[in-house]
Order: sequence, then structure tokens, then C-alpha cells
Amino acid sequence: MKALLIRDLRLAMRAGGGFGLGLAFFLIVTVLVPFSVGPDSALLSTIAAGILWLGALLACLLSLDRILALDWEDGTLDLLACAPLPMEGTVSIKALAHWLTTGLPLILAAPLFALLLSLPSAGYIPLILSLLLGTPALSVIGTFGAALTVGIKRGGLLLSLLVLPLYVPTLIFGSEVARRGADGLSYSTPLIMLAGITLGTIALLPFASAAVLRVNIR
Repeated sequence: MKALLIRDLRLAMRAGGGFGLGLAFFLIVTVLVPFSVGPDSALLSTIAAGILWLGALLACLLSLDRILALDWEDGTLDLLACAPLPMEGTVSIKALAHWLTTGLPLILAAPLFALLLSLPSAGYIPLILSLLLGTPALSVIGTFGAALTVGIKRGGLLLSLLVLPLYVPTLIFGSEVARRGADGLSYSTPLIMLAGITLGTIALLPFASAAVLRVNIR
């Protein structure tokens, strides 16, 4: 498992699907929003939580098609299907590698980007907590979508259409945690809901992804 994780991390960096692409997109979204809505700091602070979460979600979406596509193209996926490691473990490792190269850098960069959107100081900790709890769900759901579309030529658009509706609950509760925190309100309820979504996806979707991959390989 450790060797597979290291391999996927190196492959993500070499294939251009690592943290650089996601961070660049996240930065572009953050910079362009003040140009589109105006420099009003009061307005920016109101929408900052939602914009940051939307930017993080779209940044995670960029590299989803590379989670399994490269392994499918070079035949590695067939070898992994015959390996002693269960397919459920394989897709879990790939989801973890995606989170380490995409989700984790976004979490670390979010406080800096929040400055550009005038997020109130009270909202920084809730923002980081929400991203820390929510982005793993984005990677696991994205891995499930990648398993559904693996082997389909130009399946990136189809992958986005399949995954985006599944991302909506995570986006709603994640942005609500950050928004309530920025307003000085209690955010325990949406935080618990967000944690429940993440734990549910981690517990269930690897089995669904493995089942889909077995069908596609056959």
C-alpha cells in the first residue's frame, strides 16, 4: 500500500495533475471574483466563504480524470486487479493520493486566499476545519466518478456531470460552516453533518468504486 501511494504521488506530480494546477486555479478564482463583483469589502466578506469553497471544489475537479485514466492506458489497472491488495484498498489509496496532492495544498493555501476576499478573522478556523473535513469526501467521490468513466474516450465532461451533483451536499455544509463561523454563529451542526458525509463516503464508496472497476476490467 505504501509503495502504491508513493507511486501515485510521483505520477500525479509528473503528469501535471498535482498541487500546482489546483492551486493555480484556486488563485485565479479568488483573484477574479473581486473584479466581477467589485472591490466592496463588505460584499466580499459576505460571499468569501462560499467563493472559497466553490474554488476548492472546482480545483479538486480538475484532476479527477487522471486518478485512474493513466493506469488504464498503460495496463497497470489490470495488474492491480490481480494483486494481493483488494481493489477496495487500491481505490482508497488512489483517493488518498489525490487528496494529498490536491486537497491538502488547498487547505494550506486557503487562509492566504481568504485575505484577498476580506474573510472576517473569525471565519479562518471554521474555514480550515470545513475544508479539512470536506475535501476528503471530494476525493473519494471523485474516485468513484473516475471509476465509472474509466476507459471512456474524452470522459472528462461526463465525469464532471456525474460528480458535480454528488458534490452539492459537501459544498452546502462546508460553506455553511465557514459562513457561520465568519458571522460569529455556532457552526457545530453543519460541521457534524459535513463530518457525517465524509465518513459515509469513506465507508461506502470504495466498495462501489471497486465493484465498478471490476465490471469495467472484465
